[in-house]
Amino acid sequence: MDVYIKGIGNISPQNTIDSNIFLDEIVNHDTDFLSCIAPNYKEFINPIQLRRMSKLIKMGISASKLCLTDAGIENPGAIITGTGLGLVGDTEKFLNQMLDNNEEFLAPTAFIQSTHNTISGQVAIALKCFNYNNTYSHRGFSFESALLDGMLLIKDKDAENVLVGGFDEITPEHYSIVKKTRWVKKETIKSLDLLDHKTPGTIVGEGVGFFSLTGKKDESNYAKIKDIKTIYKPDNKEEIETKINQFLTENDLTKNDIDLVVLGINGNVDTDDIYYHLADNFFNTNYAYFKHLSGDYHTVGTFALWFAANTIKHQKVPEVTRFRKENFTEKPIKNVLVYNHFREVDHSILLLTQ
Repeated sequence: MDVYIKGIGNISPQNTIDSNIFLDEIVNHDTDFLSCIAPNYKEFINPIQLRRMSKLIKMGISASKLCLTDAGIENPGAIITGTGLGLVGDTEKFLNQMLDNNEEFLAPTAFIQSTHNTISGQVAIALKCFNYNNTYSHRGFSFESALLDGMLLIKDKDAENVLVGGFDEITPEHYSIVKKTRWVKKETIKSLDLLDHKTPGTIVGEGVGFFSLTGKKDESNYAKIKDIKTIYKPDNKEEIETKINQFLTENDLTKNDIDLVVLGINGNVDTDDIYYHLADNFFNTNYAYFKHLSGDYHTVGTFALWFAANTIKHQKVPEVTRFRKENFTEKPIKNVLVYNHFREVDHSILLLTQ
């Protein structure tokens, strides 16, 4: 059975809340890390409940409701999420309370909300959904694992529709830690100039994305998710090429059938080599990139899937996302392949079709 994207709710550092608008207004961040543009939470959550919720919980519930409204669904058959680090803000709050109070008289709220499955639980409570509920925390494969689980539920006919999401946040405290590594650029840059800075590290971001999956074909669907594949610690570029070829063959396609390749280029000279290699030597088509809009984080695959699905639905690739613009040619977008990796460890391939 085919799996389709029926609705999307995406809260990100860009104006992505309105599903009818596809990157019409671009935000160029010039901060150390990219923070999400928050919606009016009172439209989705009771103001009394809002007071007890951390930022990521508010974004999670809001994004899930945006998604279900977009899909025209009241209650999903399952809720599945993925997260790399969980609710970092609540974890920090609880640990700071331990230090400040010498491990005595601690408020339990921050601890309760620090667990990785908090978003899935809070979304289920908000929707009064008592169906299958699961959370994956597999580092760079977290969202991909959740997506695969959702697709299997649809294909096995265990649920008619599934709500799948991914979320991660960045805080000043967490940023101060990761900045000590080569994963984050030492200099502060404008996000749209990401690829102009040929230095180690990238810019980190955050985001919450939810997708309503269904097995029913409909003209209003965004796209069809044809297949997904993950690769753990490939030995070299040749292995990645082989895996991509096998992936396409299994789906009765060749690399010449791909109309758009979405690459997870993040401006890090230490890890971007494989993307440039594929663009120079493997595919001969149009390319796009997205991490200058979202920043990089464990579940950035949510933003990539949102972007790829919208290129098919709107039949356009926004100018700001075009990679190798001088070779870009206007043509119908039917098959889109997304290739991304997290720190050269967790590699994922996603195939969408019209």
